[in-house]
Amino acid sequence: MTDVLLPLAIAVPIVAATLPIALGLRYDDVGWPIAAVATTAVVGIAAAIVAEVAVGGRFTHALGTYQPPIGIELVADRLSAAVLALIAVVSLATLAFSRVAGPRGNPFYAAYLLLVAGLCGMALTGDLFNMFVFLEIVGITTYALIAADRSGASAYASLKYLVVGTVGASLYLVGVGYAFLATGTLNMVDMREQILAQASYTDPLIQASYALIVAGLALKIALFPVHAWQPDAYQRAPDAVTAVVAALVSTTSAYALIRVSYTVFTVDFLAANDAIATGLLVVSGTSILAGSVLAAMQSDLKRMFAYSSVAQFGMIGAAVALANETALLGGIVHLIGHGLLKFGLFLGVGTLALGYGIRRIEDAASAAREAPFTAGAIALLGLGLVGIPPSVGFLGKWYIGVGAVESTMAGGGAAGIAVAAVIFVSTLFTLSYVARLIERFYFAGVGIPGGHGGDAAAGHGSAGGHDNDPAGVAADGGHESDEDHESGGEPGRDDSAAVADSSGDDASDEAAPVTPVEGAPRPSLVPDRVPPASLAVLILTALVTVALGFGGFALFEWFGPYLTEVFA
Repeated sequence: MTDVLLPLAIAVPIVAATLPIALGLRYDDVGWPIAAVATTAVVGIAAAIVAEVAVGGRFTHALGTYQPPIGIELVADRLSAAVLALIAVVSLATLAFSRVAGPRGNPFYAAYLLLVAGLCGMALTGDLFNMFVFLEIVGITTYALIAADRSGASAYASLKYLVVGTVGASLYLVGVGYAFLATGTLNMVDMREQILAQASYTDPLIQASYALIVAGLALKIALFPVHAWQPDAYQRAPDAVTAVVAALVSTTSAYALIRVSYTVFTVDFLAANDAIATGLLVVSGTSILAGSVLAAMQSDLKRMFAYSSVAQFGMIGAAVALANETALLGGIVHLIGHGLLKFGLFLGVGTLALGYGIRRIEDAASAAREAPFTAGAIALLGLGLVGIPPSVGFLGKWYIGVGAVESTMAGGGAAGIAVAAVIFVSTLFTLSYVARLIERFYFAGVGIPGGHGGDAAAGHGSAGGHDNDPAGVAADGGHESDEDHESGGEPGRDDSAAVADSSGDDASDEAAPVTPVEGAPRPSLVPDRVPPASLAVLILTALVTVALGFGGFALFEWFGPYLTEVFA
């Protein structure tokens, strides 16, 4: 009966999503307790699924009375169980943050629960068309959540994502249709067998199918050059929404890319279609470099980490294209690790904005003095993003780089060495913008009377309300300044940040003091003027990413059975 856990992981949040709307006709604040109970239940179900996979290995559930390959199948293995656990934990933690940061309201909680259901469905489905259905559920709810604060800027970002996301989903669906025409099935495992029985790896329908599916998922993942929706969506969405979208939405799309490439089309397909694999490798390598360079040019914190995601998902795409066991292990570890790191970083950025109004790098002068625990956790997560050991960010990059070199040594040409070099260059760019942020946290304003900004700061307001520099030019490479960002009344949110000097020079004599916003919390145990629950989750997330950095062998053992099956 343990297989019933699989449909429950999807059904619980779907059913719960109807309750805030239905009961909201009578009760105004019923959404929060319903969402809290439902996401807690999803965490428990996910833990039970992980335990069952750890003990008994892969297990499945056939929906209804129809058995696969005709019926719809849900599957839990080492890979899907790990992604499901990430979805459950991050969803619950983000919901807790939204309680203090907003948005709120019964419609928000209903959409949030639908998003959780769609993400769980993408992780567990064993059917290609069913994955499209869940992909659309995730997309539609994400569009709504990005515009949840009802500002013009967030509505525009949501509309841009809607257009791009619809194109991506359409390409994916057409690709699935081609695969169905060639094989007569939609079940992932059965399609893998029918590709050999009824077609071949070089069949034009099969090749076109894979190319279209990858193109559609690339739009959802935000690989360069089809990434333009992501920075606006991350920057303009409410902080809690940004945290869950950055940690889970593109992550599950990248998981879908791994699942389709290796469970359906297999490593032999990539070996037989060198042009397709090379094309994916080129796109992924370009994404790594372009995302890193664009991130280093930003001043807005959310936009900077959004472009960083373009680079990090490029590494996962490269791991898939290399078709190497070590590289794929690195891609999977990086998938999970990046989800945790980006959740922590966007949670940290939102927490600082909530307590101090900090949204841009230049606003964070000596923030570590006022908020030492918050700044320390963000710095630790940033170093993990760079790949400084011990951190899960280091493990993912290391395995991908080693796998790339192994690919070249095994006769794969110079592509592997090129991938390793691109990852190294990307790491240097990542270090540049993370170091820039850490420098502002800990060293800006040192030696100036008052410890912050001295006389030069006198013309500035407190954090969250700086006067604009009329001679300044937006430091984010020509993107909209935060002056144009409408907050929509989100608690603790202030988007009228100071405009940085066009040279990007954050000299300490121009640093403004970091002071709490009006009404900021006053925790009794720490000096940080931020919500204590959010701070606790932030610190725990940072520590987990470090702990996973020590778990290289354990992660290899956990994902070993899946890798053995894929490369058998």
